[in-house]
Amino acid sequence: MDSSNYKLYHIHGCDSRGVLESYCSDKPDMVFRDDTLIFPIENLKRTFQLGHIRGDILLDLSAGSVIHLLYSACEFFKHIIVLKLNDRCILELKRWVDTRTGAFHWGHAAQLHADKEGKSDKLEVKVRSALQHVVKFDLEKENMTEPIDLPPADCIISGWLLDVICKDQEDYIKYLRKFSKLLKPGGNLILIGCLEATYYTVGKDKMHVFRYNEEFARKVLVGEGFVIDRCEVKERTNISDLTDYKALIFIAAHKEK
Repeated sequence: MDSSNYKLYHIHGCDSRGVLESYCSDKPDMVFRDDTLIFPIENLKRTFQLGHIRGDILLDLSAGSVIHLLYSACEFFKHIIVLKLNDRCILELKRWVDTRTGAFHWGHAAQLHADKEGKSDKLEVKVRSALQHVVKFDLEKENMTEPIDLPPADCIISGWLLDVICKDQEDYIKYLRKFSKLLKPGGNLILIGCLEATYYTVGKDKMHVFRYNEEFARKVLVGEGFVIDRCEVKERTNISDLTDYKALIFIAAHKEK
């Protein structure tokens, strides 16, 4: 299938529950556990435990309706605001926040984060308490959250969103620049993404992924005024034709004042 025919996350929409079931669940045949769950959880935990990333407001701009990227952050920020591009993701996320029947079960991911003596259920309560707002945003607006004006954030976490909304290098630079405008001077940005990917599959749909490598990600961040504090790459080991990424990347950086 020609990659130009793949669907675009922010234009064609995506089955948010399907993504969670395929890439984040605790099903025995879910082969992405090490990459989509353990890799980001361990790196976020290690990064936040250093103690220099903290503050009042954290923004989450991640693809889908993922929760597990917020487990470490809830310990270090008073308020978490989640920005989403489509209504299906918002509904899926709010179902979990409000503990409604049928909400996706994240207990397995919370347990991965919790210390051996920790309580994963208490962790989920903390996330729900810190998660103040779920806001829909528009990539093409100057103020992406119009009519809401968000206060500048101390930190942004963005998992896989740039991967799925960017068609080319110019898009990546453009949207990274837009995201960085939501940060305070000196604020922190954490990016999680897939390297050398071109697609991921949800149900019968093949979805577009922008293909890039570690060198490109580093170069763009530095070019946009960020200092890279930490970069980790994990080579793919699982076997599945649901998606074709070669590795995972985790970058923690801060914006120069």
